[in-house]
Amino acid sequence: MTRVLIVDDEALVRAGLRMILESSDEIAVVGEVDDGADAVEAVRRCRPDVVLMDVRMPKLDGLAATVGVRELPDAPAVIVLTTFDLDDYVFRALQAGASGFLLKDTPPRELVRAVQVVAAGESMLSPTVTRRLIAHFAGDPRAERRRAAEERIETLSPRERDVFVEVARGRSNAEIGDVLFMSEATVKAHVSRLLVKLAVSNRVQLAILAHDAGLRD
Repeated sequence: MTRVLIVDDEALVRAGLRMILESSDEIAVVGEVDDGADAVEAVRRCRPDVVLMDVRMPKLDGLAATVGVRELPDAPAVIVLTTFDLDDYVFRALQAGASGFLLKDTPPRELVRAVQVVAAGESMLSPTVTRRLIAHFAGDPRAERRRAAEERIETLSPRERDVFVEVARGRSNAEIGDVLFMSEATVKAHVSRLLVKLAVSNRVQLAILAHDAGLRD
């Protein structure tokens, strides 16, 4: 059972999200709060696996709340919710450790699937969305940015580098296993090592680092 906390300042939105998520027998909404200021305490109290985090809230926005949540021990995954698919807050939240973002008009079935995918430790971003995010973050053309990224990936073994590149292409663990002829469990172990070795929080940040280093399709 995947435990979900909803953080949104609109009661109607919270009610709609709860109804959609609880239509799945595999998801339980364990709490709701109406502002980012209450998110950290709610995570401590409710112990969710996934937090659905609104961006624009009156006291504390979703960006700052995401930072706080992700700094907690055994932090849950965070999915940012927004009405704007190019909202700069969303990009900054992803840098802060969110696992992806959803538009609030996402079809119910896709919302449920996204929560399940993120709870399993993967990114819920499609390859198309991942490329858009990478393009956004790659706006700084300075050579220093590329140099720094290249230095960070120097310690990777050839196999880790292979997995790193496939993650950057937006592939799931199962898809990477098919491409590289590895078991899904082995791919998962490689991804976990990559997160530690490269000091990043999730697959989106791995993709951004790969782009910065010049490893692209």
